[in-house]
Amino acid sequence: MSKTKPIDNLVDNLPTSNMTVYMLRALDSVVPGEWQNLVGFKDTIRAVTGETDKKTVKKIHDRALELYEDPAQGYQRAMWIYQTVDSADSAIGAAAMANKIGEKIGFLSFLNKLTPKADTLQSIDLCLKLVAELLALSAINRISITNISSLASSLTQYHNESLMRIAALICVDGIIPLGPDFIKKVQSTLGSVNPAVLQQNSTYQNLSNMIPGGSVNDKIGFINQSFGAMQGWMGNFVNSHHITQQGLLINLQKYMDIADSKLDYVAAFIDMTTNYYEHTGTQTVARRVIERAAREI
Repeated sequence: MSKTKPIDNLVDNLPTSNMTVYMLRALDSVVPGEWQNLVGFKDTIRAVTGETDKKTVKKIHDRALELYEDPAQGYQRAMWIYQTVDSADSAIGAAAMANKIGEKIGFLSFLNKLTPKADTLQSIDLCLKLVAELLALSAINRISITNISSLASSLTQYHNESLMRIAALICVDGIIPLGPDFIKKVQSTLGSVNPAVLQQNSTYQNLSNMIPGGSVNDKIGFINQSFGAMQGWMGNFVNSHHITQQGLLINLQKYMDIADSKLDYVAAFIDMTTNYYEHTGTQTVARRVIERAAREI
């Protein structure tokens, strides 16, 4: 794991207007009012704590930086995980796009032999993002990563940018590319996934040392358990929020220039043009370290 930039630097440099922000705004209809695009570390301190006194804000700022820089606290580790997940997304999107081109254009059919099926890629991507979320949660809260039930319970209590991140995961990595029965498709993929396919995944390669298990089959077992612990909540989330592929596409088209209505292309396009895990992950880590700093000054 490499050292990340200071958290105030990361928050100060979050974009206020790009494809990621547009996509997250489009998903506001799924979790209304949960996400604000908090940019700027001092502004984030004021928004999170309600504090306006400059000296107090400075104290919170300085203590937050101390906590973040302490590797024993896990904040940098969580930030690295969020950054790592998105660093692979553009490659995954490109591979999925290449596969779809290969399916539809005869002379490019050889591309099918170079990449797994797009649905397999998307299923693995979704599962690894969910595992990454548990790893980050484990790092921040210092809960053992093997305590899946406790971590999953904490995840279902998410609000703000954390809830938006999981909503985006369900919508743009689940429903849009895999359909309304994405949970069953992911289960099917996990039940028959070739370990070699998983080992070729760059997100897996980066996170594998953090995933419990001595062998790749043990790690697949942990990934299965993680998904199993969350699938009921995800299914209820979709049903209670009345989320559909068509509804998502309509909302995305209000904010993003998506001309193609073929949802496998839309999913690949989003993978290649957004970094919602890193963006909202930065905001989550900032919120958590600020809340703790405010309690401790």
